[in-house]
Amino acid sequence: MLKEAVSYQLPEGESLRLLQITDPHLFADHEGELLGVNTASSLQAVLDTYKASDFHAQLMLATGDISQDFSADSYRNFVKAVAQLDMPCHYLPGNHDDPRIMHLHMQGYRVFGQQRILAAGWQILMLDSTVRGKPGGHMAEAQFAIIEAAIAAHPDLHTLLVMHHNPVLVGSAWLDQHCMDNGEEFLERVGRYANVRGVLWGHVHQRLDSSYQGRHGAIHLMATPSTCIQFEPKSSFFALDSRQPGFRLLELGADGSIHSQVQRVAGDSFAPDNSASGY
Repeated sequence: MLKEAVSYQLPEGESLRLLQITDPHLFADHEGELLGVNTASSLQAVLDTYKASDFHAQLMLATGDISQDFSADSYRNFVKAVAQLDMPCHYLPGNHDDPRIMHLHMQGYRVFGQQRILAAGWQILMLDSTVRGKPGGHMAEAQFAIIEAAIAAHPDLHTLLVMHHNPVLVGSAWLDQHCMDNGEEFLERVGRYANVRGVLWGHVHQRLDSSYQGRHGAIHLMATPSTCIQFEPKSSFFALDSRQPGFRLLELGADGSIHSQVQRVAGDSFAPDNSASGY
């Protein structure tokens, strides 16, 4: 049985505008660093860059790896940080998160852990691709059941599927070991539905924009840079990218179209430790 969705009423015909932020890897200590980058500062820089833009999102999607140290305070720090944007924030877990601690402490004004969002002719499903104790992901049958039931309940709505792990390989041998291990099956199964328009994720700390040809047309595939460190694209071994922290903006049209762009923090303030061999 489907759990209740979070619903938003927007004017008929209006596009739904989203801000996606992902993989902040926060610590309890605001001075905590991941491979040379202060993750609290880089998240704040991302939020400041968004605030300086002319894009006015109605909802935020936070797609996992909120915490690096599994602490209650790291989740509280995230809630405090995003509160400044004064918009609803919907989150899901990543492989660096402890779901129990996350759900206990990701609590705040308009902060939601529900899996279904209904707004402006769209249904957004916040899926859990994590496998406890493992960095890689898997889409479990329970999540497929949610997709099937949600689409059956609202066959008239366009659908965006959101998760942490990548269902397609990104061309980095070390990173592709930790993808969604049934990603091909996932895309084949969701590609059967006429109203699935896009798939959105984090995890890979880099941008990817491509498509999958489903039975009823192309499905947008989108990965988004982290708000802290970036992974070097197409690298066979662990390597960091000098590109700055980023985020994604999406406009979901009433006609089922998806218009999206990635933006990054300007300058070069966040330089990772390039001597690192892993994290």
